[in-house]
Amino acid sequence: MADDEVHHVCTRFHHAIELIGARWTGAILRALFTGHHQYSLIKQAVPGLSDTMLAQRLRTLEAEDLVVRRVLPETPVRVEYELTPKGRELAPVLDAVVAWSHRWVPLPDTDTDPDPAGRAAAER
Repeated sequence: MADDEVHHVCTRFHHAIELIGARWTGAILRALFTGHHQYSLIKQAVPGLSDTMLAQRLRTLEAEDLVVRRVLPETPVRVEYELTPKGRELAPVLDAVVAWSHRWVPLPDTDTDPDPAGRAAAER
């Protein structure tokens, strides 16, 4: 291959990496994989995530058929989010990112990190 030969990024790959690599999306997916299905539990699992951003990301994940939103007819009404089969197929991808991060990303300095316990809990 010549040094000046350009290899274009596959459009499907580009769409997928932009989707799961969007800020907060990976952490939201990780929360769903670890059993957090209610909006409030997802929000608690991802420190720093605003209501607006969580709602936006969940809508995107729904539109991409990675997550389904279920309204449970209870009093009060409860809304849960669940991974679709398409979303569950991301498990090995997220597992690989977790393994990579544990090997290569240093833990934050607990003296300067404002929420070391919350972030550690989110990693589990």
